[in-house]
Amino acid sequence: MRLGIDLGGTKIEIVAIDDAGRELFRHRIDTPRGSYRGIVEALGAIVREAEARLGAMGHAGPHSVGIGIPGSISPQKGVAVNANSTEINGQPFQQDLEAALGRPIRMANDANCLAVSEAVDGAGAGARLVFAAILGTGTGAGIAIDGAAWEGPHRLGGEWGHNPLPWPSIDELTQAETCWCGKPGCIETWVSGTGFQNDFRRVTGRALKGREIIAARDAGNAEAEAALERYISRLGRSLAHIANILDPDVIVLGGGMSRVKALYERLPAEIGRWVFLPTFTTPIRPAVHGDSSGVRGAAWLWGR
Repeated sequence: MRLGIDLGGTKIEIVAIDDAGRELFRHRIDTPRGSYRGIVEALGAIVREAEARLGAMGHAGPHSVGIGIPGSISPQKGVAVNANSTEINGQPFQQDLEAALGRPIRMANDANCLAVSEAVDGAGAGARLVFAAILGTGTGAGIAIDGAAWEGPHRLGGEWGHNPLPWPSIDELTQAETCWCGKPGCIETWVSGTGFQNDFRRVTGRALKGREIIAARDAGNAEAEAALERYISRLGRSLAHIANILDPDVIVLGGGMSRVKALYERLPAEIGRWVFLPTFTTPIRPAVHGDSSGVRGAAWLWGR
């Protein structure tokens, strides 16, 4: 059995899957706020609960444990960095959790877990190189090669959202917001769900949630349609950069904005305007496992 855990700012979710990817157990709890030790203890408790339940089903542990985190473990310092669950930043998180569980664990960025999940048995199953992007409150991305996460020596593999928006217009240069990372005009500030909402408010003066903008667009609202056109242009340019660098076999989209059907109809042509090719044929697909892809990918960090 493989245990996968998704550590989020508000919830911790665990799933148990077998070699065939069948889910045998799933559970979630609230993430302790403001306490690093509380997070470590909660993770230990949820693993013990999962293994007790699996043991009752005839699957005695201990089992492998993989964890997706909203950041990464610095290979140079051995501590968590760039996590929006800020309690773990600067802490020897993997080392402490391995001590608490009494076994080695594997840990990766949550976007890399999405890429692994979809490469193993999702939208990119059978493909050699999968690029997976999370288009949610923020923007992250992961790369899977032959079903395994590509992280790089600095764990920077897939940090697509913290590059500048490609081929910006004059308006985009002057409107660029400062990202939470401290740099101006990051892709995340444009193609996240938050960026989509901020762009609509900046242009129209009205504050709507992303799903409300899409509903207005579907009802024929011209301002909402224009906002979606701008979004597709920015996302298309950003993915064209990836196509020019990685030339992935499949591009997979996750997160709230991935549910917008118009993306799959219009992105191929938009990307095709910018890639260094006369034609662009790479498939762009929604994540098969949806919001469950990250936690499943964490389980697959131990391979199949």
